[in-house]
Formats: sequence, structure tokens, C-alpha cells
Amino acid sequence: MNSVPPSLSRFPDADTPLLNDVPDETKGPIDLRAVWSAAYRNRVKLLITVIVAMLLGLLITFLSTPIFRADALIQIDQQAAQILAGTDVEPSESILDGDRFLQTQIDVIKSRTLARQVAESSGLYRNNSFLEKMHVKPAAEPRGSYNLVQTRREQVVDALQKNLDVELPVDSRIVTISFSSPDRQLSAQVANSFADSFIVSNIQRKFNTSAYARRFLEGQLGQTRQRLEESERAQIAYARSAGLIDASSGSSEGQSSGPKSLTTANLIQLNQAYSQAVSNRIMAEQRWREASGTALLNQPEVLSNAAIQVLIQERAKAQAEYAQNAKRYLSGYPGQTQAAAQIDTLNNQISRIASGIRDGVRQQYQIALSQEKALERDLDKLKGTTLTEQGRGVQANILRREVDTNRALYDALLQRYKGVSATAGVSSNNVSIIDRADPPIVPVSPRLLLNLALALFTGLLLGIGYVVLREHFDDAIRSSEDVETELGTSMIGLVPMLAAGQSPNAELQKVRSETSEAYYALRAALELATPTGAPHSLMVTSTGPSEGKSTTSYALARGFAQIGRRVILIDADMRKPAQHRNLELPNKFGLANLLARQATLQEVLQHTTTPNLDFISAGPLPVNPAELIAGLGLATLIEQIKDDYDIILVDAPPVLGLADAPTLASHVDATLFVVQANHARGRQARIALTRLKAARAYVVGALLTKFDAKVIGHSTDYGYSYSYGQPDTRS
Repeated sequence: MNSVPPSLSRFPDADTPLLNDVPDETKGPIDLRAVWSAAYRNRVKLLITVIVAMLLGLLITFLSTPIFRADALIQIDQQAAQILAGTDVEPSESILDGDRFLQTQIDVIKSRTLARQVAESSGLYRNNSFLEKMHVKPAAEPRGSYNLVQTRREQVVDALQKNLDVELPVDSRIVTISFSSPDRQLSAQVANSFADSFIVSNIQRKFNTSAYARRFLEGQLGQTRQRLEESERAQIAYARSAGLIDASSGSSEGQSSGPKSLTTANLIQLNQAYSQAVSNRIMAEQRWREASGTALLNQPEVLSNAAIQVLIQERAKAQAEYAQNAKRYLSGYPGQTQAAAQIDTLNNQISRIASGIRDGVRQQYQIALSQEKALERDLDKLKGTTLTEQGRGVQANILRREVDTNRALYDALLQRYKGVSATAGVSSNNVSIIDRADPPIVPVSPRLLLNLALALFTGLLLGIGYVVLREHFDDAIRSSEDVETELGTSMIGLVPMLAAGQSPNAELQKVRSETSEAYYALRAALELATPTGAPHSLMVTSTGPSEGKSTTSYALARGFAQIGRRVILIDADMRKPAQHRNLELPNKFGLANLLARQATLQEVLQHTTTPNLDFISAGPLPVNPAELIAGLGLATLIEQIKDDYDIILVDAPPVLGLADAPTLASHVDATLFVVQANHARGRQARIALTRLKAARAYVVGALLTKFDAKVIGHSTDYGYSYSYGQPDTRS
């Protein structure tokens, strides 16, 4: 047969949903309804998980040992250890690097070295009482390369570090050193010991730095002094071998000018004398030139001579007397003659003295000229000697600079060493205790409320994890959404779960019951399933047994018959027939006899009490029902009765495990797939649908039966409620 019978050639494709795809506006990125449904379905397990977690939290709280925490506050200032003014033995920390500096100090407090100092200073190594108070079992045998004593010491250090907590608030230099233990006195003692040991360690570290600086400077001073002595010896030895005499030995330290050798000193002095001699010669020459070109008595040197001045005065007086007497006496007068002779004598004396003065000027010039020439000869000779000495002085200058360098380095190191030695043992401490730790009164753990909150959170987390895993691996079909998502087909109807003690047949007899209304809705959906109305031949099957397919077949047959359709119901489940009980008819002869050609149609056809409804029971259970159905008898039967009935309903056995349903599906126009809510598994139902489609069956839709909205956490399922118009049964 074709995959779709000719009478259904205008039906929608099998993969096309029969219900309108109406978007659910209540859904978002997270389906809260699905979340609530999953939680509601697993509410008991969630509650048990939370209760167990809370009980465990209470048990842990009451069984836990109280832990006391003591806090000591210290202030750490960022400053360098100033050993000498203007110099630092330790490098100074930048103000902008304060966070790193403080974090370094915190790491020092947490270090294993400081923990060992605390254990040593507090006497925690002496016995095992500290380990016993900390509930640490002392080691019974050595570990690794340690002996037993060292192993227990390491246990003490481990316990100190494990229970130590150091906190530094933001924008603060107040560090909190906390220690937790079961003994309140021990907590305070250890916290204070950490603070004290850190201060001592800080000072000791700076003192060690200063001591190291002194030892380093001592070594450098010894090496520098030795180099200075060697360089001085080398300089003196070279000067002696080269014949160099240092004329600057007496000069002040740091003097940059002055002669460096005796020859240079002599050259400088001789050059100065030569310059003076040239100056003197020029002056003497100028005086002589003036004296030789000027009248003898007009020369300034003559006029300024005291003897000349006296003689001139006397001559003037004698001449005055001679002129006075000439008025009375003749020139031959003895007195006049004597006066004239006196005047001549004075003139001769003046002339002789003036000539002597001029000769003195000439002699001074000649002496200055002779001195200049002598000094010039000596200067030329000394210049050659100096140039020769300068060639030998290059190496001397190199040795001199080396001596100066070594002396300057030695002086600087010596000054530094004196300063460090003077301040040895003096260290500035940048750590101070703000609050010492007091024995705590209230334990910090266990905390009942916190433990209960954590237990509640853990219980919820475990419960949610269980629900998530269970929902992930549980593919049970519970709602209409599951039908569409798990099976890939549309849901054509929904039948609610009956209350305990209710009979399906009894509920179908009630016209306004929820069961009757549900099947009325299914009947209407089948009427609208195709353009030509309900399928002419319809098979009802399910994945497994007891999912409600027999009840559905009976309800549909009865419903179509009640609206005037000629209906025949065929019970094709020849392994577990049930329709004869629903209709209260005998099952002596039925489909099995008809397919085995042991009876005719008239012999197996039964009329029911419901008008327009005929019935063919399954008959006695055959040995080979699959072979009977696989034969041509069923196709012949449907062809024979198709003109006599408007609706042919076939109640088929389940799909899985049997070959009957796929074979039957190939002989009918459409198949109604029944799924029991909260029972059928998605994987099994998909396999069943795959088998039906492999047999070219047209699945008109899925019917969700035995649906209980309260089980999955909904009052109703997306508006499927059939209580409208029901009598109010509330008291």
C-alpha cells in the first residue's frame, strides 16, 4: 500500500503539526514553568535533601571544637633605615610603591622563618602540649630526611602557619595578626608573639644590613689602601729613575696650578726675571734716549738733583753780587775778579755733576741691556731642558693621577666607614604595636546560624543538582510540550487522570464528566484533522501496554456513534483483548477466527447496545497472531466493510516488541498514537513512531492520556480544563 491512502491524499504531511503553533508568551529565555514543574515533581526529594543537610549542619556545629581567635594590631610605616644623614644602608621605598611594600611585610609575617622564631621564643618546641592543644597528633616516626625531633618541630611550624591569618584593610597601614586555636589563652599568646617577633626580626634585619656594610667597607678599605700604597711607591720610583723632582709637594690639597717639577719651577722663575729685565731695559733705554737728546741742564734728573739745585742757588747769588758790585767797581777790581772766578767754579761744578748724572743714566741702560741678554741665554737653555723633562713627565702624570684617584677613593671609603661605625647598632624601627591581643571571650567557630545557612545552601545546591541530572536523563513524557519536543509530532488531545476508584467506562457514561469532555474534544479534533473530516479507517496504538489505547478506541467508537456515524470497532489485540469487556459482549468468536477463515463476517460481527456501533472482538487467543495479521485477511476485511461504515476503528496492540501494529498501520488510513503521561519514555516512543513511519503509517497525532497536572506542578496544562459548566461540588 502507499504511505498515505488515497482517501487521505489531501491530508497534511505527517511532520506538519495539526494544532496551530501559537507562541507561548509566558516563555522567555528560561522556562520558569518547566523549572517549577521539575521542582514540584521532585519536591519530596528536595525537601529530604535540605532537611538532611540541615541536620548534618546542626550535627557538625554541635560536634565541632570551639575555635578562639585573637587579634593583635601593628602599624607598619613606610620608611627607610637612615644610618647616616644623606645616605641609606637599605634602599628607600618609593611612596608610589606602598602597596608592594606592605604586601612584602605581610609575606614576611607569614614566612616559615618567622614561625620558627615564634615557636622558639614561645617555647612551643619544648613539649607536645602545643600540638595537643591544636588537636594535632604528634608524629610517631620521622618523615623524609628529618629525625623525629625535627619532624615534630615542622609539625609545630605547620600548625602555626595554618592557623595564622594576616589582614591589611584597604587604605590603611594597620595590619591585623590573627591566630586561631581551641585555647583562648594560647591564641592571644601566639598572636602577640608573632607581633613581637616581627618587630625584633625587622630591627635585626636592619642591624645585620649595617653590620654587613661595615664588613664590606673594611674589605674595600684594605684593598684601596694597598692600591694607594703601591701607586705611591710606583710614582716615587719612577720620579727617582727619571730624575724628576716634584716642586708641588708643599702646595695645598686640591690646588690645580703651580709647577709640578724643579725644572718647571726654575723656568717659571727665570721667565718672570727675564720679563722684569726686559721691562727694566726698556725703561732705562727710554730714559737714556731722553737724556741724550735734551740739554744737559734741562734734563729732569739733573734738575731734580739736590746738589745741582744748591750749586745753582749759589751761582745765582754770586752772579747777583757780581752784578751789584759791577756798578761800583771795574772788572779788574780784585773783588770782581774773585767773584767771576767763583761763578766759573760753580758753573764747572754744575756741568761736571750734570754730566755725571747723564753718564749714570747711560750706564743704567747698558746694565739693563746686559742683564736682559744674560737672562735670555739662560731662559733658552732652560726651555730645552724643560721640554726634555716633559717627555719623561707623561708617565709621571699617569702615575700621579692614579695616586690621586686611589687617595680620593680611600678618603671616601674611610669617611663612610667612620659614619657606619659611629652609628653601629642604631636602627630606626618602622613597626609598632597598636593593640596587643587579649584572650577572646566568644569563639569564632562553629557559628550556628552561618552553618545552618551553609547547610541550607548546600542542601538546595545538592537538591537542585539532583533535579537537574534527573531531569536531564529522565525523558518521561509528562505534558503537551514533551509530546512535541520529544516525539516531533503534534498533540491532538489530552485525557485527564481519573481519581482513585473511578472507572473509565463509568466516567464515559457521564455526559459532562472531564473524561467524556476530553474524548469529545478528541473526536472534534479528528473531525478537523483532514479536509474531508475524520479518517475513514483509524488505528489506535501506543508504545507499550496499559497506556489507555483500548479505552480511547472504545470512547471514540461510542462518541462517533452517538453523533450518527456508522462505526465498527475491531479489537485487533489478539494477545490481550479488552474491548469485549468494555462492551459487555462475548468473545467466543472474533477477528482471529475471521482471519483464520474459521468464521464468516456475519458470524463474528456483533451489534452493541449503542446505536450505530458494531463490534468485532479479538476472539480466542491464537498461537500466531502476527501471522494472521500479516496475511491478506485484514485488508480484505477493511475493503469489504468500508462501504457499510463511516468510521472503522481498529484497537491495535502496542508497537514495541510486536510486529502487529506496524502491519495493521499499513492497512488503515491513519493512526492515532496514545501516550500515557508520566509513564511513557521519549526514547521508546520515538522508536515506536519510527517503526510506524517505516511501515508507511500516517500518524494523525498523539493523544496524551492519564494526565495529572498537579503531578508536574500545574493546575492545568496550557488551558486544557474540562470543568467548565460542572456543578459546584464545594461545600
